[in-house]
Amino acid sequence: MRDVIDELAAWWRDGKTVGVGTVVGTWKSSPRQPGAAMVVGPDGSVVGSVSGGCVEGAVYELAEQARDTGTPVLQRYGVSDDDAFAVGLTCGGIMDIFVEPVGPDTFPEFGSIAADIAEDNPVAVATVISGPGDERLGRRLIVRPDSVSGSLGSTRLDEAVRDDARGLLVQGRTATVHYGPDGERRGDELSVFVASYAPQPRMIVFGAIDFAAAIARMGSFLGYRVTVCDARPTFATAKRFPEADEVVVEWPHRYLKSTPVDPRTVVCVTTHDWKFDVPLLEVALRMPLAYVGALGSRRTHEDRLARLRERGLSEDELARLRSPIGLDIGGRTPEQTAVSIAAEIVMEQWGGTGSPLRTLDSPMHHDVLTAAPN
Repeated sequence: MRDVIDELAAWWRDGKTVGVGTVVGTWKSSPRQPGAAMVVGPDGSVVGSVSGGCVEGAVYELAEQARDTGTPVLQRYGVSDDDAFAVGLTCGGIMDIFVEPVGPDTFPEFGSIAADIAEDNPVAVATVISGPGDERLGRRLIVRPDSVSGSLGSTRLDEAVRDDARGLLVQGRTATVHYGPDGERRGDELSVFVASYAPQPRMIVFGAIDFAAAIARMGSFLGYRVTVCDARPTFATAKRFPEADEVVVEWPHRYLKSTPVDPRTVVCVTTHDWKFDVPLLEVALRMPLAYVGALGSRRTHEDRLARLRERGLSEDELARLRSPIGLDIGGRTPEQTAVSIAAEIVMEQWGGTGSPLRTLDSPMHHDVLTAAPN
């Protein structure tokens, strides 16, 4: 939804109703992940995508109908058949798309949600996408860390969804959850799609060297909010790291202790000096971070491990360290090294193997293990 939020908000402010199709479930090799959205404006214009082209035409028609009739609908698309004109996913996947009208009358809370997203305030939108009868279809619950608004039709259901939505929001995850009609945990008759809008996940790069500049560029490309930190003011300058969102002059371990992080945060250590590395890694490996990697040779890695063991880190904590950092792609330059590091981060995030796809028979898209950048 983030990639269409500006256009959607502009139509909403103008009092216009649009049709919005959102991916709410995927299986196998679906081209887009839950949360991807396509908007059909009041003039028939299109913003966004739900499938990369496979089913856009069909979703366009449903979005027009929802916009004009005010009636939401859940539609499943699967593998296309032998008919070349059949609506289907040629990639072999399956996806559920929820299509709904969005305007000041049908979604009066949208303005405040758009403002929260723009200001990086965490907010989750829980929408009933299927269940017994049609009276609850499209109902929404707006969940923030300290407040809840709207209702899905039952106090117990609202309470159950509130708790689950806040858990997903902390992780920055978007997902469909299932309940009984009155919020029963063991039921599955009712499906609720929870779209989480959390602040950008962070990448913190320690060490103001040329490799750090390349990693910062790659992190920005992947959607992270990038910070470069180094204790040396001569090297840690905004001019040297134009792709970083911020450059901080501070001892790395002190900065990591004081700055906000969460389970989506990625840490890359490029300092190459045990005086910086070891105190920093001692802190990082005891935090609930998504990824901790350190640049250096195998000899440097073994020296780091020995020093960290002397500081009392357990073998389980040390096993979280990705060092030498990155995947084996044969890279030599800072840019090529940054690609190998980015590939390892994505692999860890989505549960990949790092093997060439041509050698595998398993699905190309894995279940989410940790949260992807919004």
